[in-house]
Amino acid sequence: MSNRLRTEIQEEEAEKELLVKENPVPENPENIINSLLSKGIVSTDAVTRALPFVFFLAFLGMVYIANRQLAENTIRDIDKVSKEVKELGWDFKTTKAEMAYKSTLTEVAKRVDTLGIIQPVEPPQKLTDMEVVK
Repeated sequence: MSNRLRTEIQEEEAEKELLVKENPVPENPENIINSLLSKGIVSTDAVTRALPFVFFLAFLGMVYIANRQLAENTIRDIDKVSKEVKELGWDFKTTKAEMAYKSTLTEVAKRVDTLGIIQPVEPPQKLTDMEVVK
């Protein structure tokens, strides 16, 4: 009996070892990148060779974005300066009209009247030197 019991124990241990051995080691979870790289559609060598091109495309994308930002800032500055030029043009036209109005004869007369200067009624007389005439 003892032999029989030992053989049963040994068989049970062998079955336990088989059960332990039969359980596979869990692999990485399936995702798109792992399936592409492991199944041979895209090999890791191909990906490694393509990295410089990918970096070049990324660099071109950054240059494109920076150029766009610079262009937009330049357009904003141009719009700001053109608005300022229009405003200064309006100020110039207003000042010119005011100066034309203030330089008329009646306005000048009104302004110098406070200083005690009056407008002459007689026409100006021509002064001549008698010695120079001869």
